[in-house]
Amino acid sequence: MALLSTSAMPRRGVLTLVALLLVALNLRPALTSVSPVLGSIAEALALSPSWQGILTTLPVLFLGLAAPLAPRLVRRIGPERSVFAALVVLAVALLARPYIGTAGLFLGTAIAGSCIGIIGVLLPGIVKRDFPRRVSIMTGLYTVALNLGASAAAGTTEPLRQLLGGGWQDAAQGASQGAAQGISHGSWQGALAFWLLPAVIAALLWLPQLKGTKPVRVPVRRGARLRHDPLAWQVSLFMGLQSSLAYIVFGWLPTILQDRGLEAVTAGLALSVSILLQVITAILAPWVGSRMRDQRAVLIGVMTLTLIGLLGCLYAPIGSIWLWIVVLGLGQGGTFSMALTLLALRAPDATTAASLSAMAQGIGYTLAAMGPLLVGVLHDWSGGWNVVGFLVSAIALAALVMALGAGRDRQVASTYGVD
Repeated sequence: MALLSTSAMPRRGVLTLVALLLVALNLRPALTSVSPVLGSIAEALALSPSWQGILTTLPVLFLGLAAPLAPRLVRRIGPERSVFAALVVLAVALLARPYIGTAGLFLGTAIAGSCIGIIGVLLPGIVKRDFPRRVSIMTGLYTVALNLGASAAAGTTEPLRQLLGGGWQDAAQGASQGAAQGISHGSWQGALAFWLLPAVIAALLWLPQLKGTKPVRVPVRRGARLRHDPLAWQVSLFMGLQSSLAYIVFGWLPTILQDRGLEAVTAGLALSVSILLQVITAILAPWVGSRMRDQRAVLIGVMTLTLIGLLGCLYAPIGSIWLWIVVLGLGQGGTFSMALTLLALRAPDATTAASLSAMAQGIGYTLAAMGPLLVGVLHDWSGGWNVVGFLVSAIALAALVMALGAGRDRQVASTYGVD
């Protein structure tokens, strides 16, 4: 798959860097904005824990299902126009999903996940193509921008809900309690819709990248070699397993912490702080890993931190929660940035990096979707959160096994020229 073979390459330099980072900023708010207000959504729409699990699973599932669409879009309109189109559709989905009923909420969330999946496939290949000698630092910056967007949505969506609902409730004093409660429920809609604004801004600032581009038809390269390459599967499975833990955190951590006694705003802030702390290892882990003979030690280290942080959030005394939030953030920042770095380090060229990205994210995110869903099902079945610790431990141990293979100093077979 020649995802990045176009006759007119994007302009290299500061403008391209800024545009890439603004796009990356939009790759998580659609997901992390839901969990802080999940309780309000569930109460307003009468969603059971299992249905809440489906809601948190949908965007992750469609991240994977939409990944194979990226090569087809590129063959028709090129990578720059594909990114722009996905941003526009993402903005529309974010605007519509809170206001068109329960079915619309689920549909809009699925569409948003699809757009993010397409963009996520394209960006690592663009980085490999336009910044071939700065892959590690660019991957770190890309991950920082992604984390900032995720953290902002996690930390401010519940305060936005309260702000938007509070003004209406003040005006509704003296009305019936039921009417006031209904207004409180409605406030989550505006809080979710707010996150279309960064997508609109990113789309506008991405427009200069479209100048001089045109649809390019390229031969279909099916990546058959990758599907038979054990290393490609190890990279893909590591991507999926670490992503499963990430989306369990994005989708359920605030709810878990609220059930353990934290206020809703504090629980959302805890998720926000954890994501914000990922910035540290998002830059540090690829920088250290790229200077080592292979990346196995770094991968094992960050995954171990992730597991310790998760178990601390589930079982440690609630008074120590901020310690485990820090450990969790440092671990997950490293696991995600290293997963992205592997897409470039294990590929011999930009075309193969794009193909490996499509495979790893397609398979990985489809696998990752099972994590949030299983948490909802297990919680519904058990009535508590203790059993979730066994699930996250099993996922983390499987990821450690994949890291031992994916972290070796080897490269996958090139897909260039393969029909």
